[in-house]
Amino acid sequence: MPELSPRRPSTRDEELLCALGSGFAPIADDDPDRVIRIRDEVAAGFAALSDITDAVSVFGSARTPPDHPQYQLARTVASRLGMLGFDIITGGGPGIMEAANRGAREAGVRSIGLNIELAHEQAVNPYVDLSLHFHYFFVRKLMFIRYACAFVVFPGGFGTLDELFEALTLIQTDKVRHFPVLLVGVEHWSGLERWIRTQLLEPGMVSVDDVELLVLADDPEEIGRIIDRCRHRQRHMYEASE
Repeated sequence: MPELSPRRPSTRDEELLCALGSGFAPIADDDPDRVIRIRDEVAAGFAALSDITDAVSVFGSARTPPDHPQYQLARTVASRLGMLGFDIITGGGPGIMEAANRGAREAGVRSIGLNIELAHEQAVNPYVDLSLHFHYFFVRKLMFIRYACAFVVFPGGFGTLDELFEALTLIQTDKVRHFPVLLVGVEHWSGLERWIRTQLLEPGMVSVDDVELLVLADDPEEIGRIIDRCRHRQRHMYEASE
């Protein structure tokens, strides 16, 4: 039986994370160049977003169609936040991301899309004004956190849950402070909240304060008020520390 030639990873993330996987060509010797690429990607993101002061990162399913109520709600929420002076950051793709970018554009604030290299390429939605392309998920996630003062999370899949729990972990460990996480879609998220209370809080795996990091809301006005109040607390906290 002929020997199969080694294959190359399909994305740079796969190359980075699966360097020891069987079937890959040896790539460890490329690590110095890989570190430079990661550094350059971080630097490019910092440079492009350096003037962002008030922004909200919005997450949710890429598979939500434009005629879905959650799409319309995401558009309305983003527009409301834009009226309060918040730029909107999304992953730049379709579905909820498109809806939020669309609402940002309608409100006249910056509509930012942080696109990611995938094995099956994801197109940037037409409502993004500032588009950045990332090869590495962890660099992209850094930008979502660093340049936002709040997260608004709509129903979504594994990627949405990953971003949600990363934010909660950073808040729980005091890596970011006074950072609200709004779960939009009370009916959708209430089951997760119950599970956290019964399966994590009751056995003592998390505290009451940890559970209270989750804020479920459906009303765009209420979401705007919560995030705006937190913006003032954030500013006061950092001014007091100077």
